[in-house]
Amino acid sequence: FDLIQAAWNLKTRALTEMVYVDEIDMDQEGIAEMILDENAIAQVARPGTSLKLPGTSQGGGPSPAVRPVTQSGRPITGFVRPSTQSGRPSTMEQAIRTPRTALTARPITSASGGYVRLGTASMLTSPDGPFINLSRLNLSKYAQKPKLAKALFEYIFHHENDVKNALDLAALATEYAQFKDWWWKVQIGKCYYRLGLYREAEKQFKSALKQQDMVDTILYLAKVYLRLDQPVTALNLFKQGLDRFPGEVTLICGIARIYEEMNNISSAAEYYKDVLKQDNTHVEAIACIGSNHFYSDQPEIALRFYRRLLQMGVYNCQLFNNLGLCCFYAQQYDMTLSSFERALFLAENEEETADVWYNLGHVAVGIGDLNLAYQCFKLTLVNNNDYAEAYNNLAVLEMRKGHTEQARALLQTASSLAPHMYEPHFNIAILSEKLGDLQKSYTAAQKSEEAFPGHVDTQQLLKQLKEHFAML
Repeated sequence: FDLIQAAWNLKTRALTEMVYVDEIDMDQEGIAEMILDENAIAQVARPGTSLKLPGTSQGGGPSPAVRPVTQSGRPITGFVRPSTQSGRPSTMEQAIRTPRTALTARPITSASGGYVRLGTASMLTSPDGPFINLSRLNLSKYAQKPKLAKALFEYIFHHENDVKNALDLAALATEYAQFKDWWWKVQIGKCYYRLGLYREAEKQFKSALKQQDMVDTILYLAKVYLRLDQPVTALNLFKQGLDRFPGEVTLICGIARIYEEMNNISSAAEYYKDVLKQDNTHVEAIACIGSNHFYSDQPEIALRFYRRLLQMGVYNCQLFNNLGLCCFYAQQYDMTLSSFERALFLAENEEETADVWYNLGHVAVGIGDLNLAYQCFKLTLVNNNDYAEAYNNLAVLEMRKGHTEQARALLQTASSLAPHMYEPHFNIAILSEKLGDLQKSYTAAQKSEEAFPGHVDTQQLLKQLKEHFAML
């Protein structure tokens, strides 16, 4: 109670007297930091205004029964983007384990690996020592030479990845330019963003935009707002940018990405179509529209989009994998297996090979060859031992054979690897109910309902179990 009272007194003082943290004694310093932290995000966001709770969007996103979701709760998109790969796993255990379905939600520790270094042959480390010894540089001297300072900043920031020295150089250079050079303000903002000081970065980008209206600055500012979990502000910023730069592809694509992350798939598809009106060779827009058509039960239309990518020269495992699936569901069986064969040939790592074998397993289930399906799912696990969907499907095949214990073990593995999936929990509930373990069945059904609240079969099972418990 004393802690709450101290916090309230501090808040009223801060509002009336604009008190500074330095004036507060050490016991209340932590409380002050908690209340006055500019980077703090509200724990309970309004519906449709947060990326942390994508299920609260007003767009009526696809259900997990139609479109698989990632660990962070978003539907799997048609394009892997660097900005969305550092997802938000709910627990540190999930972040470390990182199941296959979280390829778009990497653990927190690898987030810094996304910054690509622009190394060239001349910048490679030589046996005599580094290309430039940063510790010996007199930054204030170079800051007074604008052309040299800009090249040096690019080297320090991109190649050496030394944000502190880059920030020092940018601060000295912008001071020498009398705060009139917008380029240096953008670079300071980039340094602040990399250091996690988002509000300071926002101020720098806004100041730069006042001096010089640039598309790049708008994109950086939108990244800041997205990191602060303010997608609506980022959307408004992009739309204001489109008023000043009509038809700018990167801005339209930014709007589409945000709508997609908020589960508003219909609006995202419309903006991706606008992207294609401006640039009909935009790979991300074509891939995302194709993926959307596939999950909307329109494989023939999705096939046209993926064939367009093939005509443009995109030639990789993922594309042939998607072509194979579209051909199968569009009943063009002559092309299905040859597409998957080409996908296997082009697979660069075991995760990609596992994806192809998993989809071949679905094709085998579709044609009724359950032995082939069993072998395909086994091959999936040989290539990727964390493939939760394959464990789930193998368990279903084992249940059909009457191997109850194997099915139960496989389902428990699937549910522990991917707690965000509803299928393993539901299957455990059904299996436990058949075996008479009603308490375990009820627990699993509750987990299934939590993962997918709209699943009718889960609700019916819960209703039956509640009636049975009431009779007891």
